[in-house]
Amino acid sequence: MSELNVMLHAPTPDALARARRNALNLLRSRPDAGLLIIANGAAVASALAQPDPETDHLLRLCRNSLNAQNLDNTGGLAEVAAAVVTLAELQGQGWAYIRA
Repeated sequence: MSELNVMLHAPTPDALARARRNALNLLRSRPDAGLLIIANGAAVASALAQPDPETDHLLRLCRNSLNAQNLDNTGGLAEVAAAVVTLAELQGQGWAYIRA
């Protein structure tokens, strides 16, 4: 099977919940897949308030969203400088984009 790399974009709390479920489903079917959940906007506060040990290692929080909402990433979740840049760069590298 060919290499599969998927980024799930979660800009809202509901989208984050869907992305977490989708991530687990994808990894059950394709454990070798590259997978990231890119959270920005309101999803960032939700990710901080509701940690998920099964998927948080896949999560990347937008630092711009953290700063705009005056949030502290005290849980040490991985961050990216700007979700929009990460989404564009990964698409340029051939990753599939899915809006959760």
